[in-house]
Amino acid sequence: MKPAQIEEMFARLQALNPHPTTELEYTTPFELLVAVALSAQATDVGVNKATRKLYPVANTPRAIADLGVEGLKPYIATIGLFNTKAANVVALSRQLLELHDGDVPRDRAALEALPGVGRKTANVVLNTAFGEPTIAVDTHIFRVSNRTGLAPGKDVLAVEHRLLKVVPDRYLQDAHHWLILHGRYVCKARKPDCPHCAIRDLCRYPDKTPGEPEPVPS
Repeated sequence: MKPAQIEEMFARLQALNPHPTTELEYTTPFELLVAVALSAQATDVGVNKATRKLYPVANTPRAIADLGVEGLKPYIATIGLFNTKAANVVALSRQLLELHDGDVPRDRAALEALPGVGRKTANVVLNTAFGEPTIAVDTHIFRVSNRTGLAPGKDVLAVEHRLLKVVPDRYLQDAHHWLILHGRYVCKARKPDCPHCAIRDLCRYPDKTPGEPEPVPS
């Protein structure tokens, strides 16, 4: 996409959703960190169902550490890979207590040093909890970036670096959420909803789903 098209794309996404945010439910940076760690290969809906039961019981590093792996498992057993995730969440809770006085660090290297936390999770926490202009490239953002021609890349890191170069500064804070939501609900993997896409005319995807949106009943 050309710069003018990118500007127009984000202007439209902003108009549709002026204040986008994650669909994961949280009230503190630690709750967000745990939710994102649990969300790998799982849906936000499934994670929210689990954390609604977990957080009233344990929503701090100390409480999770005291709960322990076997105590945590029943709360997240409905989430995929829950055995590994339980071990990671307890381990990262203990590391936060030992190295960061129980606080979630506002630092990429420190976040990525936590058990089970990779670049994508660190980016989500930095962006959503701390307001950093980062973009966590998940499958949705990777798909949208390549399909539309916004930021083509062979892997998630290449797409991330490209996005940080081409997205106008004023949109960087919210770009992560706009692109995820667009990929989740419009630019879907198997059958993108091109007839209802707000950026259809800007998109370079050659195999658009045919059709026009149905008229709104008067």
